[in-house]
Amino acid sequence: MVAVMKRLAFAALLLNVAAPAFAGASNFTLVNGTAAPLAQLSITRSGTQDWHPLAPAPAAGARTPVTFTNQDCAFDIRANVAGVGPVTWAGVNLCDVKSVVLKHDATAGAWVDYDQ
Repeated sequence: MVAVMKRLAFAALLLNVAAPAFAGASNFTLVNGTAAPLAQLSITRSGTQDWHPLAPAPAAGARTPVTFTNQDCAFDIRANVAGVGPVTWAGVNLCDVKSVVLKHDATAGAWVDYDQ
């Protein structure tokens, strides 16, 4: 009986540790943190080229809610930045975030800030 209880406790521990890995990406707010308007906003799982339209691209400084669900966490987001051209934000973690702020400048390139 003790051995069975130990196995059950171990199984419960494994399930609790693994739970976040199954969470996946879900709805978030996308913020245009660039100084320019965005167009043709799209998304793909990181490392793939299967781009899908994401949402209407927010104006500079604006935000838009994104309805999104996927079992993965890492995505690439791409948009045409006015005056710059196509920019890709690679490896964006969409798990457990409330908002993603897309940033870009000529010196630092593309990066994101998160509000978790």
